[in-house]
Amino acid sequence: MNERAQKLKDNIEKRVVGKGDVIDKIIIALLSGGHVLLEDVPGVGKTTLAKALADSLSLSFARIQCTPDTMPSDITGISVYNKNTGTFSVMPGPVLNHIVLADELNRTSPKTQSALLEVMEEHKVTIDGVSYDVPEPFMVVGTQNPSEMAGTYPLPESQLDRFMMKLSVGYPEIVASEDMAKRFLEGSLHEKTLSVLSGKDILDMRKEVEAVTIHDKLLSYAAAIVDATRTRAEIRVGASPRALLSMIRCAQAICYLSDRDYCIPEDIAAAAEMSLPHRLVLTSEARISRITAKDLLRDILGKIKVQ
Repeated sequence: MNERAQKLKDNIEKRVVGKGDVIDKIIIALLSGGHVLLEDVPGVGKTTLAKALADSLSLSFARIQCTPDTMPSDITGISVYNKNTGTFSVMPGPVLNHIVLADELNRTSPKTQSALLEVMEEHKVTIDGVSYDVPEPFMVVGTQNPSEMAGTYPLPESQLDRFMMKLSVGYPEIVASEDMAKRFLEGSLHEKTLSVLSGKDILDMRKEVEAVTIHDKLLSYAAAIVDATRTRAEIRVGASPRALLSMIRCAQAICYLSDRDYCIPEDIAAAAEMSLPHRLVLTSEARISRITAKDLLRDILGKIKVQ
């Protein structure tokens, strides 16, 4: 793995035990300029992972604890009238930070969820008609409980499409659980995570990711994969053009972490598995048959070859 990326991963693993694969993917999203949605049952470390990432970077960080009564202005900010000066002054919301953790995002209303749409896509936020640019690098890490749990509002397709990846942390293996228990008793599990990379480091790494070469044949391969999701009978809504661009950038980051400056077909396939499944909307018949988006994508990848 790239030296600086490995340094970041090692630092996060001091807090998040036995989740190297998930950490790799969240670093890939960070270097791709994408956002990540972590979905799993409570207590498996979703918030800890997001906080460990933020603490490992010398960047500003804000956490939004989403609840049913959270308002859009609680995220974006608000203009407040000053009676002494007779003017309005802007109070920026937590979204105007480098790393933003939207905790339990699906517990807040769709109206409030939509407050993140503009900033996740355009990296700016509008407060009372005035646009403000967010600081760079910028990343939203959302966490949510499974949609069948009580008190949740499923995220709309338009918002899911803005997340580069949807990851599941999952329960740790028994060896990792034992290690976690030992660290907990020693008091080292919750030690403060020190920053190991700066914002400039991340921006420099993103430029290096963007410089990774992708052959035209691989671009055609990526486009064919996305197009196949739009013609499958089991898929009601296929991958969007945004998904294609996200997948390409993700493939470049995968390649970069492997210390290569050119992509290979395996990078495209891996990027597709990371960035496409959560964007696919299946038909009712497919869901009843317990067919998953991941199953369909693997079948597509097995049939499409590089020309």
